[in-house]
This record gives sequence, C-alpha cells and structure tokens, in this order.
Amino acid sequence: MTPVLPLIKKQFLTTQYNAPEHFQVYTERQIDKIEALKQMSEEQRFEMKVVANVLPFRVNKYVIDNLINWQNVPDDPIFQLVFPQKGMLSDDDYNQMASVLRSTNDRSVILKNANEIRLRLNPHPAEQQSLNVPYEDDEPIEGIQHKYRETVLFFPGQGQVCHSFCSFCFRWAQFIGDKSLRFSNTEAQKLHHYLAKYKSISDLLITGGDPMVMKTDHLSAYLEPLLRPEFDHVQTIRIGTKSLSFWPQRYVSDEDSSQLLLLLERMVKAGKHVAIMAHFNHWQEMSTPIVHEAVSRLRASGVVIRTQSPLLNHINNDPDVWARMWREQVRLGLVPYYMFVERDTGARRYFEVPLARAWEVYREALKRVSGLGRTARGPSMSAGPGKVEIQGISEINGEQVFVLRFLQARNPDWVQRPFFARFDPEATWLDHLKPAFGEEKFFFQDEYDAMRTKQVSPRVYE
Repeated sequence: MTPVLPLIKKQFLTTQYNAPEHFQVYTERQIDKIEALKQMSEEQRFEMKVVANVLPFRVNKYVIDNLINWQNVPDDPIFQLVFPQKGMLSDDDYNQMASVLRSTNDRSVILKNANEIRLRLNPHPAEQQSLNVPYEDDEPIEGIQHKYRETVLFFPGQGQVCHSFCSFCFRWAQFIGDKSLRFSNTEAQKLHHYLAKYKSISDLLITGGDPMVMKTDHLSAYLEPLLRPEFDHVQTIRIGTKSLSFWPQRYVSDEDSSQLLLLLERMVKAGKHVAIMAHFNHWQEMSTPIVHEAVSRLRASGVVIRTQSPLLNHINNDPDVWARMWREQVRLGLVPYYMFVERDTGARRYFEVPLARAWEVYREALKRVSGLGRTARGPSMSAGPGKVEIQGISEINGEQVFVLRFLQARNPDWVQRPFFARFDPEATWLDHLKPAFGEEKFFFQDEYDAMRTKQVSPRVYE
C-alpha cells in the first residue's frame, strides 16, 4: 500500500493554487489609501493616525478583503485586531500626539513625542532585556533570550516584521525602529554556538516578528545545521507565527512555499519535532479556504500545529468565541495550546481583562468542548518570574483566593507548586496580587528579587 504522506505531498507540490494573490501592505502613511476605510468619518481616520504614530500599524490586503466583516466595523474583531483604536492610548497620551499632528508635519517632532509616549508603555515587560538575555565574556548575545532552562528563543534578523501587526502585540517595540529596544541577530553561527554549549536545551523557538516572512533559504540556514550530531539534544524546533491567519499563501502560493514545506519535512524525517506555534485570536481567522489548504499542506509535511492566543477585550472576551475556535482547530487537526493573559505593555489598557473574568471565560469555554479541545492551558500570565496559571478561584478558611501555579519558571523548582493570592476582582496582572492568608510575600519572591538585583543567576544553565 502506498503511504498517505507522499500522495498528499505530491499533490500539494505540483498543483498551483488558483490565481496567487499579490502581497500588498499598508502602514501608517498609507491609511488614506485603504479603500474600505472611506466608509468611516474623517475624525475616525484621524484617530487611527494618532494611535498609529505611537503603536506600530501594518495590515495587508488579504486581511482587509477576507477576514474583516466591514458591515460590522468598528466592532468586528479582526478590525479591532489590526486597526488602531483611540482607546489604545490614555487620554493624556492621545491628546499629546493629536495636538502634535494637528500642528506640524515635521517627522522629527512627531517621532520625539511618539518616543516619549512609548517609554511610558513598558516596551519590554517581564525583564526581557535585563534577565532573559544571556552573556558570553561579559557581552550580551544579541537576538537570543534564555528564560527557561530547556527553551531558547531566537530572533532572526530577517524575520523581525509581520505580514500584519496585531494591535495588542506585546512585542510592538520590535517594530518602531529603535535599535535599543529590538532583539535581532542575523548570525546563525552565534545561535548554533550557543545551542551546542548547553546540552540542557531541548527546545529552540524561532520567533519575531514572524519568522515566516523570511525566505526559505534564510530559514534553512538557521535550521538545517541542527541536524548535525552535536545538536541531537535540541529535540524540538518551534516556529512562532501568525502567518496562517495573516498570510496563509506562505504555504500555498508563494514562490518558495513548496521549498518551505520540504524543509520542514526534512527536519521531521531527520527526527526533530517541528511545531508551528500558530497565533489565532478568533475563529474568523480560520474561515477562508486558503487557510484550510495551508493547514493541510503543513500537516502533510509532518509538523504539529499548536495554537495560542491571549484573552482580549474587544476581540475574544467571550467563552462562545473560544469554544467555537477550539472546536474548529480540533476539526482541522490543530492542537489548542495556550490561553494567555494580555501582557502589561503597549495597548494593554484597551485589551486587558480582569483575572477573575479570564478564569470565568476559560472555564466556561472548556466546558463546551470535548476532551481533545481541553489541551489548552491557562489563563496564563507570562510574567517576570515565569508562566503563572490561574487554576481557579476558591474559598479557604473563609478567605476567597486565586489558586495559582507555575507552568514554567526561572527556577525549575518553582514549577507546579501551588500558591495562593488574595482575591481581587480588579486585578489584571501578577503584580496586582497580594499573598493570601496574611503572608508577606509569595514563596518565590526573595529568590526572584535576588535574580533581578544580580545577587543570584537565573537557573537556566544547569
């Protein structure tokens, strides 16, 4: 009997998808050229420009034409996902930038004011620059983060942009042109040297931006050397990407899409676990025929597609949305992986949801799916000490509490240890919480503080 995979592969490598779509992108300077926006008032378009001069804006024609229901604008979730909204800035910050734009076209003045506002938006949360970056010979290794012992993040320089930008993005600082805030490295040798040095590293996460904006030749230069024996300990290669949502043509009709699929298949056949960490924020993103085709081709290459998203007000703050999204993902053969809590950066004030509400949405959504959809973990905060999961809200000895645990941590010994915080209906992030039962601090606090002040090293090199 002929194996199924080669049959599928032959089909997707030899069949052209109908009328390959030309990639066309719009940024802040082209907002007025987006035909669909002409249905909106001049004031609404001005509000978009104000916000887009502070937070990065980029959208492509596929998203505009295929994912947004323009009869439901501005409430459409994908419109909210990619187009700037006035509420994404505080009133003071909005008024400052609006006043500048009304008074001058001088880009240097506009940029100066934008940068002032950006620095107030916590551009690098969770100690990304101070604790996550490894050093060699007292010099930081650019483009690498190593927060958890088994997992290294790499930011390839050719992948530090996206097909479209998410308005909630916690990595927005990568896209504003400030090199001091940017993680990036184009030297594959440095990555491979670092991976070879630490045998405790089992997982490499290629991230961005979006690595799938790269040409396959560039991606291959980073990945194929990992098939050498000295990298046998690197068992899993993860690729964090929004391309299945924002440009599924990457796997179907781009000029090197077949080459990309063959690269991924080579990695899988050589024994690596290749995981596409797909960002889907709403079921609408999975509604087009081409995304179904892209998923089929990726799965035929042997990769596993796992899905993740933060819980976002204005976009998916509804258990029905999550349940429908998870059911569709399971139907397509995807693995629901994480529900995150919106990080404390950028436009968080517009998107954040109280932790109590996050738990309610997660629990209600999980009740509405089968066991195969209950692989999604969360709600999880990717905070400074680690990934902290809200396990529930309970009453213990007459006190209402959040039940919490680490799914990942700077010290692996913290993982899976339950701890408790006083219930706070308004809290939206870990640093809003106080220990329960009269405790002065959480069990990890002293060691974490010592890491932050460089008294002890994060335990990632053991």
